Amino acid sequence: MKIQNREKAYDGYFKIYKLTVEQHGQTFNREQFDRGDAVAALVFDTEKQQYILTRQFRVGSESELVEVVAGMVDKGEQPEESIKREIEEETGYHVDRLQHLHTFYSSPGGTTERVMLYYAEVTQQKGTGGGNAHEHEFIEILHLSPAELDALKTPDAKTIIAQQWARLQQK
Repeated sequence: MKIQNREKAYDGYFKIYKLTVEQHGQTFNREQFDRGDAVAALVFDTEKQQYILTRQFRVGSESELVEVVAGMVDKGEQPEESIKREIEEETGYHVDRLQHLHTFYSSPGGTTERVMLYYAEVTQQKGTGGGNAHEHEFIEILHLSPAELDALKTPDAKTIIAQQWARLQQK
């Protein structure tokens, strides 16, 4: 498959490109949702022995979701900087230790978004968290025991992957 042409079809909060693609002698069009790179982290308070997750309204699902801390990599930032910033903004915690777990595409059939998933250990909550009002974030902070994390039912893929990683660590 070869991309022969790329034109910006929409340039708003997100970007959409119209691609002209050639494959096996045939040419056709596809749309590509340019989402950018994302970061997410399963946050664990090592003193309280609790996981810290968030609950917030998500436009894509049109519902509130319980999920791991997540956000976008800002221009000029390294992913590790981005996830530390997101953890502090959303939960108020300073990161003591950070471990990269996986990098994966959220939906490679149509979007460019890569998610870099981390495990973060924290001990000190230095701020209130809750997100940034100027970004219209209204985030509830949740504290879950390992058993509650294991029992959590969520449709959110990055959180499911983090749950599976946590289950494997218990063995």
